[in-house]
Amino acid sequence: MNLKLEKKDILTIPNLLSLFRIILIPVIVVLYCKYHMYSATTLVIIISGITDVADGFIARKFNMISDFGKVLDPIADKLTQAAIVLCLFTRFPHMLYMFFLMAAKETVMGITGALSVKYSGEVHGADWHGKLTTCMIYAMMLIHIVWYEIPVHVSDVLLVIVAGVMIFSLVRYVMRNVKMIKEHKK
Repeated sequence: MNLKLEKKDILTIPNLLSLFRIILIPVIVVLYCKYHMYSATTLVIIISGITDVADGFIARKFNMISDFGKVLDPIADKLTQAAIVLCLFTRFPHMLYMFFLMAAKETVMGITGALSVKYSGEVHGADWHGKLTTCMIYAMMLIHIVWYEIPVHVSDVLLVIVAGVMIFSLVRYVMRNVKMIKEHKK
């Protein structure tokens, strides 16, 4: 297993875009929580999403995929999602359940993913269900930001749907990681 990081693997355009997304997190929090500028918050989240799509496209198109990027990109996603969900918690108390579910999912995935890397020596990117989960989380968050007076029952239904997709994705990732651990332990 060779996870030695070289400067050329870190300073890539996709990785810089992931770092930019992390830098946008405090901007999102301040716009939403301090200034209650929901349209501006939405715009910054959309910019963050565009850079997320762009970094993946650029990494694949120009062969800039790195193990560092495979780790940094989802970290930027999860930090952004967690920050937005905590912002939404200030208006929607049930968002706290979403935050804890996200934290539990990422903890389990982190542990099984780390063991998978330990035994296989490979860092794996996101599967289709992980990308679907990310899209669903962002859609749910943006709906809550844009639809300021969303009825509680509609909010709860959205949270349950997203939670179901997250749990499905978690089960799929754990199954993949456990399979890889078993295959490489032999």
